[in-house]
Amino acid sequence: MPHITLVYPFVPVEAFPAVELKLAPSCADIAPFELTLREFFWFAHGRDSFTVWLSPEPAECLRELHAALLRVVPHCDDTARHPQGFTPHLSVGQVRGRKRLEGLISTLRATWQPLSFPVRQISLIWRNPPPDDVFRVGATIPLGADLPPDRPLQQGRDLSADVSDG
Repeated sequence: MPHITLVYPFVPVEAFPAVELKLAPSCADIAPFELTLREFFWFAHGRDSFTVWLSPEPAECLRELHAALLRVVPHCDDTARHPQGFTPHLSVGQVRGRKRLEGLISTLRATWQPLSFPVRQISLIWRNPPPDDVFRVGATIPLGADLPPDRPLQQGRDLSADVSDG
């Protein structure tokens, strides 16, 4: 399932009820927001391997959510350990070879129409080992739970947090 990983490594699905209780107050303090997927980028993995991804905007909303979650589950900080820190992204696919990457990025940028959506909750997702390694939603936690339901969104959307058994 498409998702934006907020915390990693995953926690076992059996721990979801306890993690959900711990995360709920932090999520309640964060107002829902609107996200837009507008531009494609890539990560290089060496050996001519690349992951293509969409950059969610505004990234700062996700950085604030990420930081709030890490205060509760500090052991799930792999997403923050990169030299540039946490990079919010939605992976689109992988490609081998610089020429193939450049062609794919060019095609995607020429045809992509920005997509905006509200983020009103995070999802705790999990998966079994292969071959049944499809992500499943184990729990959802609303954002801004103490806010009136008619309060307008800040820039935001629905999104999945990977706090799961990977």
